[in-house]
Amino acid sequence: MLKVLLIRHGETDWNQEGRVQGSGSNRELTDTGKQQAESIGLRLKQEKIKAIYSSPLRRALNTAQAIAHHHQVKVQIEPSLKEIDAGELEGIKIEKIGSFLNHLLAKERGEESISELYGGEPLAVVQQRAWSTIQRLLDKHGDGVIVVVSHYFIILSIICSVLSLPPSEMGRLRFDTGSISAIVFEERSARLTLFNDTCHLTAGEKISGKG
Repeated sequence: MLKVLLIRHGETDWNQEGRVQGSGSNRELTDTGKQQAESIGLRLKQEKIKAIYSSPLRRALNTAQAIAHHHQVKVQIEPSLKEIDAGELEGIKIEKIGSFLNHLLAKERGEESISELYGGEPLAVVQQRAWSTIQRLLDKHGDGVIVVVSHYFIILSIICSVLSLPPSEMGRLRFDTGSISAIVFEERSARLTLFNDTCHLTAGEKISGKG
């Protein structure tokens, strides 16, 4: 059995401001984000973690390092775990594109992909690279516990793959910065066993937002 702990990075200033934060931004963790990362590290202190993988973006890498601090495990950078290329939406406030984003997701159900509308990365491509990464890690480790520290759309893509949901259904799910989700593989069959767990965070550390 292989358990994969999916960790969403801690808060950045763009999360705080409600801005779209894709792979084109490399924001640092805020003080709250650093506290979230430390809280995750303490929460996972007793887990027998055999490997930690992280997106190369600072917000994820710094979160991964806070987890690794409690284990004799080196963080391995995995470029395929970086966030979606948000194209022209990078840095735009989510409140300005809320209904538009739903429209874009709806377009994914048809012939026109999001990438054709805003110059970014198609959700189907994101889901493919995210799930391929998990499959590769499964082949490499087979059993035990590993940690994957990444971003909003990457983790959603992985979870949707487990639940057999198409990319267009991602809008039905929400989860927070500093959250923990988990999938378990037994005989190549995947189960979602934990989603958006933030019980390790204090009230002041909880925040949502994409990226």
